[in-house]
Parts: sequence; C-alpha cells; structure tokens
Amino acid sequence: MDEKTTGMLSGFKVVDMTGVVFGPLATQILADFGAEVIKVEGPGGDVLRHVMPPKNAAGMAAVFMAFNRGKKSIMLDLRDPEDAAVMRDLLKDADVFIHNVRLKGVERLGFGYDAVRKLNPEIIYVHASGFGEGGPYADLQAYDDIIQSASGAATLLPRVDGNPQPRFLPSLIADKAAGLTAVYATMAAIIHRMRTGKGQFVEVPMFETFSKFMLQEHLGGQYYNPPTGPVGYQRQLDPDRQPCPTKDGYIAFLPNRMPQWQPIFEVLGDPNYLQRHGLHTDTDIRAAQPQIYKDVRDLTILQTSSHWVQALRAVGVPCMAVRDLGDMLDDPHLNAVGFFDRHDHPSEGRVNDIVEPCRFSDWTPVQPSPAPQLDEHGKTIRAAVDRGQNNDLGNANDN
Repeated sequence: MDEKTTGMLSGFKVVDMTGVVFGPLATQILADFGAEVIKVEGPGGDVLRHVMPPKNAAGMAAVFMAFNRGKKSIMLDLRDPEDAAVMRDLLKDADVFIHNVRLKGVERLGFGYDAVRKLNPEIIYVHASGFGEGGPYADLQAYDDIIQSASGAATLLPRVDGNPQPRFLPSLIADKAAGLTAVYATMAAIIHRMRTGKGQFVEVPMFETFSKFMLQEHLGGQYYNPPTGPVGYQRQLDPDRQPCPTKDGYIAFLPNRMPQWQPIFEVLGDPNYLQRHGLHTDTDIRAAQPQIYKDVRDLTILQTSSHWVQALRAVGVPCMAVRDLGDMLDDPHLNAVGFFDRHDHPSEGRVNDIVEPCRFSDWTPVQPSPAPQLDEHGKTIRAAVDRGQNNDLGNANDN
C-alpha cells in the first residue's frame, strides 16, 4: 500500500446524518482525508440539494455539491422499522456517528448516545448542535442568521460604518466556523480513542463555537475584570481602514507601525507628509489616522491598482489589488497551486471543485469521488448490510 496516496483517515467509517452546511463541511473534510463517509438522508434529501437551481439533475444544487463530495448517499426514513434496522447495522462498526438532530428528537428515533453506545461501545458520537445542553437555548433551532444575531456578529458592520441597522456578514461564516470546529473535535476524539480504546460523546454547539470565534479579538476591553474599555478590537472596527480607490479599482495595504508609513508616502509622491504634520510616533499616527487615510485616498486615485501594487511591494509594504469574487477562478496564484479541481461530474458536467488546501510532505491528496445523487449508493449499502459486510462497502463511485 502506498501510504502517500492512501487517505490519512483511510479505514475510518463515518456515518453522517447532518444537513445544510455545519455538519456537511466537517464530514467533507474527513472524506478529503480518506475517511469513508456515508451520508444518511431522509426522504427528499438534504435541504441544501434544492436551494439553488441545479444545472441538470434534480437535487444537485451547486452549493450542495460544494459541501458533499467524497461521500456515499443512502436515503433512510428512521421512522420505518426496516430503515432503522439498516441504520443500526451501519452504526455497529462505525468509528464516528455525527448528526445535527436535536437530542430529544434523535432519542425518540432510537439513536441517542446511550442507544448507539450499546450497539458500538467504542463509537465517537458527535452532536452538531445549535446551542449547548444545559443552557436556556438548548432546545432552540439554529441557522447561520440566527447565530450571527445571537453572537453579536450582526452588530459589527454598524460599528464600522455608523449605520445602526444590524446586518449579517454575507457568508455562512457561523456554519463554517462550527464545521471546522467539529473537524478538530472529532480528530481529537479519534486520537483519544487510539490511546485509550474509549469512544465518547462529543458536543459541538454552534452558538458557543461561533461566539468564541468572534469574541477572541472582539471581547476587547471587557477581557479584563473590571473592564478597561468597550468591546471590540478597534483596529478591525476602524471605519477609515478600508480599501483605497485607484484609477481603475481599489487596493489594500497594511502598515502596522509608524516606520512603514514613510516608504508609503515616498511611493505616493509626498515624502515629507509625516514631518509636515508632526507625526513622529505610533501614538501620533493612531490619533491622526482618519486624516491620514483621507489624504492617502486622494493620492491613490491618481494611478492604477497595478502601478501601486508594484511600487508598494518594491518597498516591502504588504499590498494587494481588491479582487472581485467573480474573478477568483482566474487568480494566477490559486491556479498555480492547483486550488481548483476542474473535472467532469457524472450528471452536472464540468465543475470547478475546490481542493483541500493544506499540504503534507508524506501524503498526496487523491481526487475525491463526486458529490452523490440522493440514494446513489443505497442499493450497494443495503446489499452489504444484508451480507453482513458493511465494513467493506467499496468505492463511493460504485452503485
């Protein structure tokens, strides 16, 4: 066996009963690293299958495909005794069971932790929850908008631009932060089991996870008790610290300390700016920052983005042109490092998938199987369960 091309989690079986983004992101990463991930979907499938019009096959929305490659799909109605029996058979030799059903609901179905542990004492049971058990929100539903609201994230933009209306950050940032947390929590539990032989229950609560994610810098002066100032990391909330306009777009550059400003103004054509305004220390710079950024913007507008990027990099100032989301497929760096996996999907044709970005000296990722259609592997999985061979279900491309 070639260890460099065998998945680092090869041999680990994950039964995935999650939907939307939080859980599917976590299990996709596990699949990218070689785990066998069996995606258990209820009738109708993961709701993310249907949130955008698919190109060809029903239930193959692009956003679903982006979070579900490398998995096998089986449709099970756990209220049906025969389907519940298939699920129990899948769990008997699984390494990980991850779901995002509220605990009371999954217990009614017969798949709470105690019931699953009786089937498989060494299983790692991961509950991708909205809110942690023991708090007053424990039984509430959670989605990205809800968590951005509850965590204070929706009040970040008002702190920057002065518009008091709360707004969502335009990304599924809470879902994705929680999904990444679920990956490292699962990995930690796997290592623990390798050392002790013990499985365990793992709770990954989205609200607490994302609150930690946001508050690590934004707790600000309230980190201390008593507080020394307001919440918020002021550098990130500075309304003046924004991309600067150029003749044909915008650029972003980041001077961290006062000495970096001198070469910037030399490049911008005003080498005496700091002396003329009596700016000699970091404290001076911070106090004058609103006016500095206004004056900088009056200068950057005079040349193109490429001109400023080349000139600022030449004097060691971190700088990039602002790129539109629609241009990312043509980014020269991403294409040079093989960031996009352009290949043909069996039903959807040519797609631009995104590879696992981490690199390892002793492992080379292999192309994962394509995102599955609903119940694409159901027949194979059921047959293997009937034969008592559910620990060897074959390749995800098999039907």
